[in-house]
Amino acid sequence: MRAPGAGGPHPSGRPAAGRAARAAAAAATAVLLLFTAACSGGGEREPHPSAPGPGASEAVRPPEPGTVFDYQIGGPYAPPGAVRAVARDRSAEPAPGLYNICYVNAFQAQPGDEVDWWRTHHPRLLLRDGRGALVVDEDWEEPLLDISTEARRSALMEVIGPWIDGCAEDGYDAVEPDNLDSYTRSDGLLTADHAVAFARLLSERAHARGLAIAQKNGAELLGARDRMGFDFAVAEECGRYDECTAYQEAYEGRVFDVEYRAPDFATACRNRGGAPLSVTLRDREVRPAGSPGHVHRTC
Repeated sequence: MRAPGAGGPHPSGRPAAGRAARAAAAAATAVLLLFTAACSGGGEREPHPSAPGPGASEAVRPPEPGTVFDYQIGGPYAPPGAVRAVARDRSAEPAPGLYNICYVNAFQAQPGDEVDWWRTHHPRLLLRDGRGALVVDEDWEEPLLDISTEARRSALMEVIGPWIDGCAEDGYDAVEPDNLDSYTRSDGLLTADHAVAFARLLSERAHARGLAIAQKNGAELLGARDRMGFDFAVAEECGRYDECTAYQEAYEGRVFDVEYRAPDFATACRNRGGAPLSVTLRDREVRPAGSPGHVHRTC
């Protein structure tokens, strides 16, 4: 279950409005990076030795255990000096020189205009109950995507696959598909097996584009890690719910824990001992630096 407030303002479900503009921005970024590397001679990042998940190629680079992390999916800003990895919405540019994780809402539709887009272009891919009404994650007013059949999962990949491609084109190192656990909010219409099968498709697409891929929450599915193909984890409030050890064991320490309450942050920092767990405290709205209420701490 996502922490309340951790995904409200994010535009990741937005259709690739202006794919041409995104492509142009990616091209400009690539030119800038090439120019910077030519001038500095030191623009290449050090390789990450951590082993990728099952089925990944050697080009896939998971983050190193214990990497200092900032969760910026509510809006990008200059990372604090110690930070070496960031997660940002797929509509944002990656942070130069850091390990960049691209946030994609892969199992639910964003509220507002994005829901209207799904209704207009892909109405059959939204999950509906026996009366034909949309099945909605009420905490976020996000309709669930229908991953219940192989045909619908394949059709969804025709939409979400290009979003993952866009992350790779923009220079991200990894992708974070959110709402893996949406089946738990489906009134029994979706199952864990459906989620695992769709996760596998997402992992295969990410790996084919040279991206690592994170398991986002869903601790109850850690036993299916090999089938899902994930390389590391982004776990919201694993300290609060006493799940950090399970994630650490499944991913050999390649875990970013995001806490939203100061006591849980302190607990996670205290209980990690010498284990390479990266713990970050953020405000629930994940506001950019300089915004009222912004919080970012690491241990």
